[in-house]
Amino acid sequence: MRTAFIRVLFELAEKDERINLIVGDLGYSVVERFADRFPTRYLNVGVAEQNMTGIAAGMALCGKVVFTYSIANFPTLRCLEQLRNDVCYHNADVKIVSVGGGYAYGVLGMSHHASEDLAILRSLPNMVVVAPGDPIEAALATAAIAKQPGPCYLRLGKTGEPTVHPPGVDFRLGKAIPVREGDEITLISTGGLLYNTVQVAEQLSRDGIQARVLSMHTLKPLDSEAVLAAARETSAIATIEEHSVNGGLGSAVAEVLAEACEVKVPLKRLGLPSVFVSEVGGHAYLREVFSLSVEGILKSLEPMLEQAKHRVK
Repeated sequence: MRTAFIRVLFELAEKDERINLIVGDLGYSVVERFADRFPTRYLNVGVAEQNMTGIAAGMALCGKVVFTYSIANFPTLRCLEQLRNDVCYHNADVKIVSVGGGYAYGVLGMSHHASEDLAILRSLPNMVVVAPGDPIEAALATAAIAKQPGPCYLRLGKTGEPTVHPPGVDFRLGKAIPVREGDEITLISTGGLLYNTVQVAEQLSRDGIQARVLSMHTLKPLDSEAVLAAARETSAIATIEEHSVNGGLGSAVAEVLAEACEVKVPLKRLGLPSVFVSEVGGHAYLREVFSLSVEGILKSLEPMLEQAKHRVK
């Protein structure tokens, strides 16, 4: 995803001299092409994310479109006050980009885990929150937020995410992408678990269960209509995210369903527990620990699927 992001950002910067990139002492082997081509529009502030955000806000208020970039929680939680007071309060044209959402930097421990960022940033006024599911979505999301006025948050994986979509997919901020049709259960995914979600749906199909898959790449604004359609047309909904079950995709979907008087449907939120992780290991290992592998998701869905068999639509 990060390769797709920097490629598109480079292409946008070629056409729009307002675009700038500020990084927090990282991105080596990723951002050099941009830095070499646009040296006056690139700045490495060092390990100083609060300053990075303040500088970005000031530049945006002078007419620039500024992308900030750092690992996981550093451009979000470390500088939350600057995001709230400098960026969001002034509706500044700052695009916050984090690489390594969830446990992508798992071996570096909880200081590098991003498990609360979606919840916190979607609570900020004026903030658009986007978590693409594959490199194609990441490229399209980069172009979309560059055009979107005001603050945006783009949450990327780290590297090696499989491509799910074919070229030419219809990507619009605030509109879910239907990935697979189904009328028995709906699986709604955000971020880097899209591939696993599709694999789950394919396994369910082999078991005779037709699952609808929605890629909910934008958490704010959320595609409420897609959620309500799923509630009307399928027997159950499960949300799947590499983020705390508190405040992220699952909570956003639950809010929509709770306020919809005309539909009642079982909801299962699959994600990370609200804990600091004591387990040590790589990304795939931590996904297995918290039942976010394909096998883990299937196991977690078993009780809901059994209930759905007996529910009359």
